Amino acid sequence: MAANVTAILGEIHAGNIIHKDINPSNIILHPETGQVKIIDFGLSTVLTRESTTLKSPNVLEGTLAYMSPEQTGRMNRSLDYRTDFYSLGATFYELLTHQLPFESTDALELVHYHIAKQPTPPHQINPEIPKVVSDIVMKLLAKTAEQRYQSAWGIKADLEECLTQLQSFGKISEFPLGRQDILDKFQIPQKLYGREREIETLLAAFERVVGENIEVASNEKGAVEMMLVAGYSGIGKSSLVQEIYKPITRQKGYFISGKFDQYQRNIPWAVIKVFQELVRQLLTETESQLEQWKEKINAALGENGGIIVEVIPEVELIAGNQPEVVSLPPAEAQNRFNFVFQKFIRVFAQKEHPLVMFIDDLQWADGASLKLMQLLMTAADSEYLFFLGAYRDNEVSPSHPLMITIDEIRKSGTTVNYIWLSALKEVHINQLIVDTLKCERERSQPLTKLVIAKTQGNPFFVNEFLKSIYSENLLIFDIQQVCWQWNLEQIQERGFTDNVVELIAGKITKLPEATQEVLKVAACIGNQFDLKILANSIENSLTEVALSLRNAAVEGLILPLSDTYKSVELEVTSLDLKAELIVEYKFIHDRVQQAAYSLIPDRKKSFVHKQVGRTLLQNTLFFKEKKKFLISSINSILLLN
Repeated sequence: MAANVTAILGEIHAGNIIHKDINPSNIILHPETGQVKIIDFGLSTVLTRESTTLKSPNVLEGTLAYMSPEQTGRMNRSLDYRTDFYSLGATFYELLTHQLPFESTDALELVHYHIAKQPTPPHQINPEIPKVVSDIVMKLLAKTAEQRYQSAWGIKADLEECLTQLQSFGKISEFPLGRQDILDKFQIPQKLYGREREIETLLAAFERVVGENIEVASNEKGAVEMMLVAGYSGIGKSSLVQEIYKPITRQKGYFISGKFDQYQRNIPWAVIKVFQELVRQLLTETESQLEQWKEKINAALGENGGIIVEVIPEVELIAGNQPEVVSLPPAEAQNRFNFVFQKFIRVFAQKEHPLVMFIDDLQWADGASLKLMQLLMTAADSEYLFFLGAYRDNEVSPSHPLMITIDEIRKSGTTVNYIWLSALKEVHINQLIVDTLKCERERSQPLTKLVIAKTQGNPFFVNEFLKSIYSENLLIFDIQQVCWQWNLEQIQERGFTDNVVELIAGKITKLPEATQEVLKVAACIGNQFDLKILANSIENSLTEVALSLRNAAVEGLILPLSDTYKSVELEVTSLDLKAELIVEYKFIHDRVQQAAYSLIPDRKKSFVHKQVGRTLLQNTLFFKEKKKFLISSINSILLLN
């Protein structure tokens, strides 16, 4: 039965579909014929890769007990078809042992177990389970996708070997796993290469903020610390910062993030947006938790709650109606805001749930946001607050407003540390290529040298260059030889540019015209963009724009955000499958957004910006009215209760 289930899953993956909810309730077995089927494609995606975001476990898609570490959004990894293998492993585990790999009534604790704890091997729970069968299940339950099986056929082959031995000899002896587990898909590993020391530095700083050995020394005082990650664009700053997800989950903390946009530098108070994200996270919690937050917020802010509501309107959805703000002269109003905002932050940065705040691309920060950042980091009596900032050090000078602000923060006594990221060394790039192509180090060495010559060791450029030679059929999987093949002379003759923006722009121009036009407008909206805003800006239907964007997603230029869907039926495959219309996306990197933007002719830029601006204005006015109605409705319900 297990082999048959695996074969069906292989067929699903062959159709470029990720199920995302493999569990016993979605596997149907006919008791008489033994026929097996996998059902319920309600959460499935037809993309080869999908981005996940760190969010409350209360709103995670899928069944938490069987969910892969990356699907929780707390592993600093996108998910692909191999997420289903983990869920399959959890299903087999329960089938064999009659218990789940991890059990907990606390959802966040269960998420932490998935990402950091090893389950007890099945053969240790029940000695009658053959060790090799137990090993197959444990391989499926590996924490990272690269350590699991890489194909359904590899799993099926090992299961059938077990079945053959059992039928022939009445027992199952050990044998090497994965002998037929051939990875013919082009998959660049998502692990960080050559950043071990930097990860150590980052995690050590977090431990200082929450109190060293906090689980043992319960009276340990928390701290406030700033960690700045500097380096060129594409060097891996954001990827490094996201390694903080695991310890945050362990400490039941909150992580909020935002970024400044290179094409929207004149928008003030961008830092406020990350606190809007925090409030949205809170709104997904249980009713009893929301009631506690309401009490804490109102106790901290008192009569001044309206001051916070003015800049973060969502707070009113938790704390209820707030008293009207009394007008004061500008200087006094600013001092009052500073005082109230500091009290507001202290509500969330607590020992029970430390607060980690990450702001990317600080080199584009506006003056108001820098002032607010300084206020956060210099507040008296603050604890359990870890501020992470990333910036391109080649775009700032000692006189840059960012550097002046950081200097002021340091002078106030706040701890400010730095991590400087440099290009990857040859040994690390070679290891990346070895892991991607499953070949010997010596064989990949000449390709490694060519990659370094073209990319100067920039991780983002390395990945994009490898994707380009694959898409140009210069990197091919040879089924006869069962290995990847390439020709260095052909790659050199193709004349790939040394400029990453030009490389990506060239990739975009090979997409259908409709997709190119959609990406150009999306680049004007921002690094992250909403499907409805985009469709209205180009005066096209949601479905047509979504289908155009799918081409860009397949090419790995944009990523769908998995927690933002709108139910729409689309005929996407021969399977009887209801697809979801994804309503929010992001460019995989600023350089991709920059490349798309560079394709807009100069004479058209102002026209495109005007189109987007009008749509954003109309949308803002609409949601202001909608918010008033929503708050009024909630207050009416509360009064009735």
